[in-house]
Amino acid sequence: MAERVLVTGGAGFIGSHTCVELLAAGWDVAVIDDLSNSSREALRRVEELAGRGLRFVEGDVLDAAALDRAFGDGPCAAVIHFAAKKAVGESCADPLGYYRTNVGGTISLLGAMRRHGVRRLVFSSSATVYGDPAPEACPLAEDAPRLASNPYGQTKRFVEQMLRDLAASEAGWHILSLRYFNPAGAHPSGRIGEDPRGVPENLLPSAMQVAAGRLPELRVFGTDYPTRDGTAIRDYLHVVDVATGHLRALDHLSAVDGCAEYNLGAGRGVTVFEVIEAVRRASGREVPCVLESRRAGDAVAAWADPALAERELGWKAERDLDDICADAWRWQSENPAGYGT
Repeated sequence: MAERVLVTGGAGFIGSHTCVELLAAGWDVAVIDDLSNSSREALRRVEELAGRGLRFVEGDVLDAAALDRAFGDGPCAAVIHFAAKKAVGESCADPLGYYRTNVGGTISLLGAMRRHGVRRLVFSSSATVYGDPAPEACPLAEDAPRLASNPYGQTKRFVEQMLRDLAASEAGWHILSLRYFNPAGAHPSGRIGEDPRGVPENLLPSAMQVAAGRLPELRVFGTDYPTRDGTAIRDYLHVVDVATGHLRALDHLSAVDGCAEYNLGAGRGVTVFEVIEAVRRASGREVPCVLESRRAGDAVAAWADPALAERELGWKAERDLDDICADAWRWQSENPAGYGT
């Protein structure tokens, strides 16, 4: 019998791509998602791509009864925890909402895991835990200072510390936190991808919507950074590479006694203008830009040293920026209204 994994936030961008990989690898998948920033259609397409079904519970991880339903119909081997708010700018405007969902939701989930005897967890963390490092400090390894500079990053930093404290106080926990840098792109089929509600907060989906004509122009926040073209530098990682990272993490959980953290990144930084040029190449269209001042909470530069994940998890990024943009454009052009098409 296949082992079951519960995926919180499994209808979201990274969650849906991870569910495809889990099903393809033979896992039995259950998903809990409140659909506040995702779509049930995404999971239908996941099942279509995988040729297998999954179990879905609509509910919030803050709701203990919903979590009990998600755990309730058979033994669960592990949990992958994606469910969270994730926009830096929004977190600066609504910090309490972010702490409630991201920290409170994890506390609620851990309580349910205790009730159901599950002690294996892969946590969706973020490179924002590193804050605003000096460009010369990059690439960032896992032992870099954690100095989150916005409420979103703080919620991830607090949850990581909470997980370490839990594992130190109770034997039997196997917890692995994956610090993503900038997941982007879409499934190569074009059937699933990033479908943000409202105006996207992140660069690549915004640029794709401009190229597709859904948005009139792209807002570029900050052109006076001390970088090669004045714009911020980030490490963009294909979402399918992120998804396969979760499979490697699940395979490695038994070797983790307590907690461990790993970076998932491509290991190279690209500027905002370089991303925009890659979108132009992929789409064959112009991307009109409006240049604005820096945005609160944004770092100058951040890219990963992913050597530990390669050495211990057997994982490394296999796709580059052009692959990311080509797949994201396929998704955008074939689904101009996202899952509402």
